[in-house]
Amino acid sequence: MFQGAMADAVALWSRAFPDLKAEQRGKDTLHVTVAGQPLMLFDSPPVHDFTFTPAISLLITCDHAAEVDRIAGILAEGGHVFMPLDAYPFSPGYTWIADRFGVSWQIMLPPEETR
Repeated sequence: MFQGAMADAVALWSRAFPDLKAEQRGKDTLHVTVAGQPLMLFDSPPVHDFTFTPAISLLITCDHAAEVDRIAGILAEGGHVFMPLDAYPFSPGYTWIADRFGVSWQIMLPPEETR
């Protein structure tokens, strides 16, 4: 749940995912489709004692290394990098970040054998 910053988050995500679709579903509710995945977002202006957790991430699989780099660069602006963009045993190009709104993203190239 966003705390008054849902529109700003969607603006950032739209830079990373130009094909993002958004539909307002009430004053504080938005349905978006990010990389083909439907999400329902809520905006709650009051401050709560909780926020997003990295225990749940949005996993985005890309076709090209340049796409991983571009998306990760945008989403990481003002955010936090849990795992830097690099080659790992499970992916030739992977990063795990939280955007500046606290939403956790894992951006990756699939292993060679699955492409």
